[in-house]
Amino acid sequence: MKKIFSKKQPDLLLHVINRGEEIVGRKDLSEEDQFLQVAALRMPLGKTFRPHQHIWKDNPTQQCIAQESWVVVQGSVKVSLFDIDGTHLQNEVIRLGDCSITFQGGHTYEILQPDTVVYEFKTGPYQGPELDKVFL
Repeated sequence: MKKIFSKKQPDLLLHVINRGEEIVGRKDLSEEDQFLQVAALRMPLGKTFRPHQHIWKDNPTQQCIAQESWVVVQGSVKVSLFDIDGTHLQNEVIRLGDCSITFQGGHTYEILQPDTVVYEFKTGPYQGPELDKVFL
């Protein structure tokens, strides 16, 4: 797992890149205090879980930020990652089984192969682009 921190606030984790081949057992990819909770799991044949449902919880925080993760299931994507002030930090290429997670800062994506397929996960509720993002 590659953690990318802010250059403006060096202790502020902005982005995570996790490679599919790095997954061993269960690995939490986000800290407990993040809105988007992401884990990578490699499981043996026959693994099962007790049936369950999740419960509604009161959120003690008034503010939240849209956090986003992309998981590549086919093809490849160039991810450009930005700091909290909009300055470019670095580029990464994510492929089959890889994921990117943005907690803060900015990002953009460029599709590198035809018919690339990703799953996108974001914190919600989604209230439209005007209340979700600003363009760099």
